[in-house]
Amino acid sequence: MKRTFVFVMMLVVTASMLFATGQPETQFPKKPLTIICPWSAGGGTDRTARFVAEQLSGVLGQPVNVVNETGGAGAVGHSAAANAAPDGYSIGNLTFEVNTLSYLGYSDVTPNDFIPLLQFNQDPAAVTVSADSPYTTVPELLAAVKAAPAGTFSFSGSGIGTVWDLARIAMLDMNGIDPTSVKYIPSQGAAPAITELLGGHVDVITCSYPEVAPQVEAGALKTLAIMADERNPNFSHIPTLKDQGINWSYGTWRGFAVPLGTPDDVVAILRDALVQVVESQEFLDFMQSSGFGIQVRVGDDFGDFMQEQFVGLEDIFELAGYNQQ
Repeated sequence: MKRTFVFVMMLVVTASMLFATGQPETQFPKKPLTIICPWSAGGGTDRTARFVAEQLSGVLGQPVNVVNETGGAGAVGHSAAANAAPDGYSIGNLTFEVNTLSYLGYSDVTPNDFIPLLQFNQDPAAVTVSADSPYTTVPELLAAVKAAPAGTFSFSGSGIGTVWDLARIAMLDMNGIDPTSVKYIPSQGAAPAITELLGGHVDVITCSYPEVAPQVEAGALKTLAIMADERNPNFSHIPTLKDQGINWSYGTWRGFAVPLGTPDDVVAILRDALVQVVESQEFLDFMQSSGFGIQVRVGDDFGDFMQEQFVGLEDIFELAGYNQQ
């Protein structure tokens, strides 16, 4: 009887040790994962999402697929990500537009509907004019805009309320220019806006420098500055607004998050895996060769960044008269 008791106790102790040390509490992931991309296949967000998905699959040991849920200026995809099952198998590919949806009345989704995993990209807005424009710096340009009658100058870059539009609104306001006194010609993206600038139909466009770089390098356009804290080493000849005495930086970004309610241990696994991806040489090479800027913020740092930007947008939307909240 005594031997039986000792044997049973040994089994209990052994089982307890195996559970504590040899059996992880979370067996994740057990099946393929999905990244929900709110933008169309072939675009910059889709391209980066598919690269990260491939690398993430190698880290996690499960296939990671990208599904494009497009429409509503990002509302469809961001809403799908926020409302996905909170089990870690659906990852939202967030972009700057998650901050704008509620202001524009497109969706109730905000950054507060997600648990942030990691931001990996940030591309500042660039101020670009035609090659024969008389302006060589942004202060020169803004001085001319301020002195001219309302409606004299026209800007473009993308659609109403997009990051490139909001970037120029704040830039104008902080330089004493009423944003509503400057024409804004909306377009379906940077490419059509560039065509408008090349054709002389607008005076200025704001979009990322990589989008205008081919035309700048060909001598058809010139970029006066980028809205960044520091010069980009990939095009260090382009000054920042701060280099020119204007304390303003703004641009688009990309990152990943999961729905509220996702278990903490699953969140930790996904964050650690994404950190491995963005610290790899393959990621650095891909981003550099593709012209995407790298900005990494992890967990709460990413969440705080989104929240600060979301709150700050209220004033910018009010300036433009776009606020639909």
